[in-house]
Amino acid sequence: MSYPVHSIETAPEAAKDGLRQAEQAYGFVPNLLGVMAEAPAVMKAYPALNQLFDEASFSPSESQTVLLAVSYANGCDYCMAAHTVIAGMQSVPDDVVTAVREGTPIADPKLEALRRFTEEVVQSRGWPSDAATQAFFDAGYDRQQVLEVMLGVALKTLSNYVNHQAETPLDPAFSSGKWQKDAA
Repeated sequence: MSYPVHSIETAPEAAKDGLRQAEQAYGFVPNLLGVMAEAPAVMKAYPALNQLFDEASFSPSESQTVLLAVSYANGCDYCMAAHTVIAGMQSVPDDVVTAVREGTPIADPKLEALRRFTEEVVQSRGWPSDAATQAFFDAGYDRQQVLEVMLGVALKTLSNYVNHQAETPLDPAFSSGKWQKDAA
């Protein structure tokens, strides 16, 4: 089912300020936020969750590994493209991004443990096995970071599911990261 991609002018009144803030921050209103504006509470929740995830203890490479791994597990074409571009802007190594996009192991063992744990959280619906959790700890992560992965999963699941329902069109700014799960 297709949803409208609202502009600042067409958005419900309660979503307009959020879209203005996005335009100031990014130079454009991402289509995801334009779609989310249909439900102003959702449009407000997503940037709030994103800001909280930015406060987590992860490095940019670790954060993008989490966000890409969730989007890969959920098969979200839009978020895979967007986070591929964002990862490049944050100097995340290309081999890390490529591995997650292709569903193959990351050469860096710590990032690979993070990728595997994140995918396990998504696939188990929040019930990772004791073995998966121990492997995460053995890689150097801790209990705080288990919960931070959960925050990243919540953040991306919200956007992934909105994109699935709305069939959000990819923004030109993210076109260089275009991805399709079937092709991965």
